[in-house]
Amino acid sequence: MEIQRSNLLSIFFILTLRLILAVDAEYYYNNNANNETNGSDFIRTSCGTTLYPDLCFSSLSRYAAVVGKDPAHLARAAVSLSLSKTKHMAAYVSNVTRLADYGSGATAGNPRAAAALHDCYSNFDDAVDEIRGSLRQMRHINVVGAVAGGEVFRFQMSNVQTWMSAALTDQETCTDGFEDVSDCPVKADVIDRATEVKKHTSNALALVNRYAENSVP
Repeated sequence: MEIQRSNLLSIFFILTLRLILAVDAEYYYNNNANNETNGSDFIRTSCGTTLYPDLCFSSLSRYAAVVGKDPAHLARAAVSLSLSKTKHMAAYVSNVTRLADYGSGATAGNPRAAAALHDCYSNFDDAVDEIRGSLRQMRHINVVGAVAGGEVFRFQMSNVQTWMSAALTDQETCTDGFEDVSDCPVKADVIDRATEVKKHTSNALALVNRYAENSVP
């Protein structure tokens, strides 16, 4: 009799646990779905203030569930994406420049193209440091922003805006450096890639500016 009662209690416990887990799973699914929908709508609206809204939404919509309706999270995601794109571009230009230094690759016999590549790498390397500094500051704002005064917040956001603006200028300087280079495949390729990265950085800066203007603690 005691064994049967023990078995019944075990079965009841298992069924109850399964019910609780099922309810929790349904709540998590519905809550996450709602966050993603709300976040997607928020990102689309926010991206409408950028110069490249379609690229902005297509590149950032994957973060909808995390962003929700938080402009700080959206700005940080955009800066993080810009950093990733800029790092990849710097690595690419570094590899092409290395080939140029050995007199091989697409710049062989084209010293102006080789010089432009060197400058471009320097520009993008600087941009990586500047965007990394921006992202570090954005993360710090997320930690202390709730208790910081308005002046502290404005100072921190001013740093982010200054570094992101400098990064965009460096990226533009890279493409400007190819103006006196005769048309060649490496010129077209670098400019196309750099232009794409500039769009992401421009969008990130626009979202940072929007957050700074509308979110003084």
